[in-house]
Amino acid sequence: MTNPIYPLILPAPKAGGYREENYYIWCGSCIRGEDGRYHLFASRWKKELGFGVHWLFNCEIVRAASDAPEGPYHYEETVLGRRDRSYFDGMNQHNPHIKYYNGTYYLYYMGTTYGGPIPGPNDFIPSERGAEVWNNKRIGLAVASSVFGPWSRKDTPLLEPRLGQWDGTITTNPAVAILDDGTTYMIYKSREYSGSTLQLGVAIADNPAGPFQRLSNQPILGFDNPDLHVEDPYLWHADGQFHLLMKDDFKNNCGGITGEWGAGIYATSDDCIHWNIHPDPKAYSRTVKWDDGSEIEMCNLERPNLLFQDGVPTHLFAATGTGEKAWHFDHTWNMVIPLTNGSQPKHNES
Repeated sequence: MTNPIYPLILPAPKAGGYREENYYIWCGSCIRGEDGRYHLFASRWKKELGFGVHWLFNCEIVRAASDAPEGPYHYEETVLGRRDRSYFDGMNQHNPHIKYYNGTYYLYYMGTTYGGPIPGPNDFIPSERGAEVWNNKRIGLAVASSVFGPWSRKDTPLLEPRLGQWDGTITTNPAVAILDDGTTYMIYKSREYSGSTLQLGVAIADNPAGPFQRLSNQPILGFDNPDLHVEDPYLWHADGQFHLLMKDDFKNNCGGITGEWGAGIYATSDDCIHWNIHPDPKAYSRTVKWDDGSEIEMCNLERPNLLFQDGVPTHLFAATGTGEKAWHFDHTWNMVIPLTNGSQPKHNES
């Protein structure tokens, strides 16, 4: 049985996507706005800071726009930036995930806050400080009636960790599916304690703004092999099923689920709790074919997001970069991979 996503992948436009010369670009979630243009919500921080851990300390969420879904996208505004440190997201915003339902745009994201000085270029950040801020990650929400804002941010997280449980440290990486009646499912990432395995959980709400409750007290996609890791979920509902893309983040060269580190995994579920990984699990590869005929193995291909048009996924967005090896970047950007209009799982969300 062939994976339903992989055969749809077309060459990626080298001139497409969203990049800025003086910023690292990460994440990326696209939606067609009320103006008919395409709006990409992405994370960025100044390149002079280095890649490192500054996505935890100095990141903001921006909106870039394009007349075409492939791009190129150009910066238009900073949507979420710093506010008072007393808020859970006061100092840093990351992981944007944009949805639209019943006249409202819902921008899910991860926020952090911290005390002490704001680290600048060449400032040493002790690992203990990085771990402290990492453990402050919480899922937030901003809403607006227009893709241009203004955005109203909730002052408290959508979902808190549970001390003593598998998700006792953080809530992050929100992936949301909104059904026709407003019922909203959210997959999130967490772990029990520092150094333990990162896992995915699921929560549910009657409407996209919450309140959210755990749908299951246990993580989804548990694996017997401790070297099998998954992250960066993207969730949608179609044809009576939930569908999931995620990154194969295996450890210790175990081969993972797809056989390729950083490749995409495709899975389905009837209830968003019990998941079946496709027999042909690889949804996409880090080896990208470009529209100039070249083929390049990217050092990373992260944060998969789909653009749906008329109920069909038409473009795959992913954070990527150039560099000597994974996580060692010369530059990063959000790239766009067009998909064919073949037989695809349609999108039944609003």
